[in-house]
Amino acid sequence: MPDQLSQNEIDNLLNEVGSGNIDLDAIPTTPAGEVENPEGVKTYDFKKPERVSTDQINSIKMMHEALARKLEANLSSYLRTIVKVKLDEVTQFTYQEVMLSLPGNTCLNQVGCSPLDGAMVLEINPSIAYPVIEKLLGGKGGEGDSIIPTEREMSDIEWRLISRLTTDTLSLLRECWKPIMDIDFRVIGRESNPQLMQIVPPNEVVILVAFEIAMSNAKGAMNLCIPFPVIEPKIGEFSTIQTWFQTRKTTDIELEASKLNEGIKDAGLKSIVYIGKTRMTMREFLRLKPGDLILTQKNVSDPLLLTIGDRPKFWVYPGQHRHYKAARVSHAASISDSL
Repeated sequence: MPDQLSQNEIDNLLNEVGSGNIDLDAIPTTPAGEVENPEGVKTYDFKKPERVSTDQINSIKMMHEALARKLEANLSSYLRTIVKVKLDEVTQFTYQEVMLSLPGNTCLNQVGCSPLDGAMVLEINPSIAYPVIEKLLGGKGGEGDSIIPTEREMSDIEWRLISRLTTDTLSLLRECWKPIMDIDFRVIGRESNPQLMQIVPPNEVVILVAFEIAMSNAKGAMNLCIPFPVIEPKIGEFSTIQTWFQTRKTTDIELEASKLNEGIKDAGLKSIVYIGKTRMTMREFLRLKPGDLILTQKNVSDPLLLTIGDRPKFWVYPGQHRHYKAARVSHAASISDSL
């Protein structure tokens, strides 16, 4: 059948309806405003276009999963408590939808991302921001019933305290974005009211990277809002980032091993040279005085055992170097060696 009815067909249809030959209740209809969705047809909203492909979203998700792991270790270290950070979702919204979903008084940071044009927004929800501040001030930090003053804006002192979390997050973000390019993430503005943080038009597409942070009984969200125009010049590189991570995996392991070796080089270790051992009674031990001789089974020409960290390491010969007692290494000792 043609897509449109002719005038004669319309007139015949109206005549049939008027004569009662057609039962209108038997004609399948759909509710007003709804459209039948045949199998294989996907609804497309022109007000919220998906400008980032699924592969690119997966790449962005992979990058920020690494950020979540590093941030979890960082927060647990300086807050001196167990903190869990996980990537919740990576989705596309309009900027207006994101801002309307945030609390009225929250921690909003406008983040510059030179050399890219524009800015991003890093939001820390009050439900986790205030427990972190409480912990930094010596409180329980989520272990009890923390007070979340959502009816007021954050004070200058509270902004200063939470800036440690913001700074550490942006520092780790630089590392995670290195596969794309070296970006200088830094806070260039802050605001409490989401309606006053207008960095792009309301209908502009943004990528929302949502994290969930849990500390004791406190739990809250941290959101990174990335406007599409900011990353549009580099959007093609997100498609190849999974391959980049695979090729860099071995190199990263070697780099981490090198950093670990450098970090432990200056660690202090206890080293002891044992002259020998013998057995004596408590009475003999209590009667010892300067000038007494202690007999051992060790021959004067035999090497001595050197332990490092209470583990046998080398056999050495005692001596003197300038004005210091010294020990010259002869050969390596095994774990089973003893005095």
